[in-house]
Amino acid sequence: MRMRQDVFLLLCLVGATNALYKQWIPDTNYENKTNWDKGVVPCGNDKVQFSAQRKVSVYVETTHSVQEMRLPVDGEFILNSGAGFYIGGGQEPGCGAGANTQFKDSESLQWFNPALWQAAATLDGLQKGRLLFAVHEESVPCRYDDVIFKARSSFRVDTTSNEPNVPVKSVSVLGTTFSSTSKFSRYLSSRSGRLQFHGSSAVNVGGPGCGDPSGCDCGNSANRDRICGSVTCPSLTCKEPLRPVGHCCDVCGAIVTIRYTAGFNLQTYRQRLQLTFLDQPSYKSVQLGMSKVFKSQRFMGIVPFGSSPEIQIVILDGDTQSGMVAEALAKDILKDARSQGSSLGIADAEYQASSGSSIDNEPGVNAGVVVGAVFGVLILVTLIGLVAVLVRKGVVQMPKIPMPSMPSMPSLPSLSSLKKNGTTGEGSGPLDQGFDNPMFDKITTLPAMPSLYGNEINNSISMTQSGVHFVNPAYDENETDFNV
Repeated sequence: MRMRQDVFLLLCLVGATNALYKQWIPDTNYENKTNWDKGVVPCGNDKVQFSAQRKVSVYVETTHSVQEMRLPVDGEFILNSGAGFYIGGGQEPGCGAGANTQFKDSESLQWFNPALWQAAATLDGLQKGRLLFAVHEESVPCRYDDVIFKARSSFRVDTTSNEPNVPVKSVSVLGTTFSSTSKFSRYLSSRSGRLQFHGSSAVNVGGPGCGDPSGCDCGNSANRDRICGSVTCPSLTCKEPLRPVGHCCDVCGAIVTIRYTAGFNLQTYRQRLQLTFLDQPSYKSVQLGMSKVFKSQRFMGIVPFGSSPEIQIVILDGDTQSGMVAEALAKDILKDARSQGSSLGIADAEYQASSGSSIDNEPGVNAGVVVGAVFGVLILVTLIGLVAVLVRKGVVQMPKIPMPSMPSMPSLPSLSSLKKNGTTGEGSGPLDQGFDNPMFDKITTLPAMPSLYGNEINNSISMTQSGVHFVNPAYDENETDFNV
């Protein structure tokens, strides 16, 4: 019988949308003891006070007796059938001596605080506490979600956003569901709407649901700073904490990444994991969140060239931070994805664990990555070859890089020119002409430049019987005679 119920539930949800129901947790109900500074609901001997300058909408479930009540300048009571207030004529038994009780301020409650929302796949799941775990960005209502404010309650929420509007699929207030933009706009302009919703951005309803069976992007990344600004990250003890996409904090656990094909259905697979694994006693305490994310792709691990959609499954231990139970579940999910992937629309999968272990290099797991790298290298080689051909044909001109020119040095007369000027010395004997130096050129290649030096060269070089000597103009020629 249990199997029939599970199969029926799975078949009912195959055609369901990928949107979730997100319910606002706080309220401004009179009977909620957490809304009072003393931690208890006022009784007949107490004096009740609301902040005079604060706006508030309070839902009253039943009748209450008070000694005194101070009301705000701008506020309202939403009374249930038969509810109301009266002034007690005497001491109420069991109420104590009486006290001044203050209604807490709800002005600071933010729409983009993930701790103030809870999610479920169905309305029945909300009522029965079958709640879903999600990363921080998706804990806040996404553009495709249905927003629920409890039917018999009131609230006050600040909808300030980094964008002009806060889009959702529908909003349910006091048991009435608004999916039409015009009807919800009229409610927002009413007295109750102005007291319940405030802030610089308006909530918009009537958006289309997610039409992609593999899921849709949540759309809250623009408000990540607001979402993470209200989150306090815990201290962790695991070896290698993980940071899921869309989460504000590192976690101890495991992350399963699934690359899918056209036949993948996110809602169907979520229910499969629930029925196959999460209902097992060993995994009862595990928190599992699943959604579509877009991960940036990098060529050769460096150059970004776009993003690709993947299914991210975040698994956390519910009772401890060891992450060992989450890792065991990740391995089971991976094994199931490999054995049944063809029928589920799963191309490949991998996982990472905070213990440091991972499975991302098994055969068939990263085939897409390998193929992508091969194609990337081929494209790069093709582009280089194409550019080389275009340059060679003159279609593409390479920029000319100017080279710095070296200053020209004046040439000195060679020894051969000196030989022509005199082949004999002062005596009658032949002049010792020495030897040819290969470091100096012939006169045909390095001509003398009389225009530059004039007769100074001839005057400074003398040839004698003993050889050739040079006159240094810095010294007196009568004092220094350097024979070569």
